[in-house]
Amino acid sequence: MTIKDWALKAHAMGASDLHLEAGTPIVIRVRDELLTIGDSVAESKLVAMTQELLGEQALAEVSQRGSADISTAVGGVRCRINVYRTVRGLALAVRLLSPSINNLRQSNLHPDLRKLVDARAGLAIVSGPTGSGKSTTLAALIEELNTSRARHIIVLESPIEYVFENRKSIIRQREIPRHSPSYEQAITDALRENPDVLVIGEMRTPEVMRLTLAAAETGHLVLATMHSATCAEAVARMCMSFSAEIQGSIRAQLADCLVGIVCQRLEFVNSVQLRVPRCELLLATSASRGAIRGGQFSQLATVIQAGGEDGMWTFDRYDRWIAQKTDWASSNRPLPSLAIPARSSPPPPPRQDEVIEISIDDAVDLKEIAKRI
Repeated sequence: MTIKDWALKAHAMGASDLHLEAGTPIVIRVRDELLTIGDSVAESKLVAMTQELLGEQALAEVSQRGSADISTAVGGVRCRINVYRTVRGLALAVRLLSPSINNLRQSNLHPDLRKLVDARAGLAIVSGPTGSGKSTTLAALIEELNTSRARHIIVLESPIEYVFENRKSIIRQREIPRHSPSYEQAITDALRENPDVLVIGEMRTPEVMRLTLAAAETGHLVLATMHSATCAEAVARMCMSFSAEIQGSIRAQLADCLVGIVCQRLEFVNSVQLRVPRCELLLATSASRGAIRGGQFSQLATVIQAGGEDGMWTFDRYDRWIAQKTDWASSNRPLPSLAIPARSSPPPPPRQDEVIEISIDDAVDLKEIAKRI
């Protein structure tokens, strides 16, 4: 089998990821569980298959810096592939993306997330842990704009994951470093390209965060992603990335330009056999802006709890919405049965009428009697 064959098999089984490494079995991730689907592959064979699929440039980049990020279609399945070196040799981590770009409803997200793209200007952040579906939610927000508004949207990613078709909007997608050497340069260039909406694949460095805030302050709607476990953590991480002497001004900038933050996790809903985003949503209100400006990040959880009427969502409140939801959208990808190994049956309890006879004499120790019982 080739990498293409394994990717197609993994996709058919409803997997989110495929892992290959020289000398180890082929593994997929389904519902956050790892399953083995193939035997180990020799280093030479894996190198040959990778070169055939991704070209010599990817392997050259791996040789230079130890890893490479590529996005491509494998057998009609859009994939994001990280090629890297380990102690055993070459390895690939393949993220299997949705074959089509869905809007919020088709992604089983609450319609209140639409408020993140209703604004004409400001900063909207999609956050969450690795593998929580941030890219899919970001694509859904872009598609909401694409189908309803005439906007010039510039998307900066490394690598490009979803390829959009122009509908009502004009979407220009640029890959880092293929079309621009860095996020910093790409953001600077984008501000000269007459955008209405700027999408930044990930804010990693303080300089990218600074340029993102500047773009949001100059009349553009900016969508960006970052890693965090909660909305409050996303705010704190962004502000604390800067030196102490300028954190006050960064908090003020963020409070003034923030539209909202969604933090999400992926959970499997057994009743509908789907992995569903579970979200926390923080919107810009006077209370949230005041907490951010004052550096009182711990109060943001209370602001979200009290902001239900403003369209904010806690994780618990979102759970109740998931429990009541009936109109689920399905990708129609079958999911395998993750059978739990049967446990050995415990020995049957003694019958009530069963009599244990123990003869007691002076020579028998009480501990010995306990052992016999």
